[in-house]
Amino acid sequence: MTIEDLRAAYKMAYDTPDGATVLEDLGLRFHMRSSTYVPDSNEAAFREGQRSVMLFIHNMLAEPIDREDTAEDE
Repeated sequence: MTIEDLRAAYKMAYDTPDGATVLEDLGLRFHMRSSTYVPDSNEAAFREGQRSVMLFIHNMLAEPIDREDTAEDE
């Protein structure tokens, strides 16, 4: 399986109304758009681990940046 195949699988799983609902819920539960800071360093590390999974999913769903297009704009 290529990275493109894997990205397509992620998009198929999350590019539905139910998938969007699940993704939004996961984002709220696992600190996608909030701070992971708490005074307990172990808890903070745990929360940051949860957040890193959400960031990975978000990056898999994002369109890859075409570096040639951005180089032409400079």
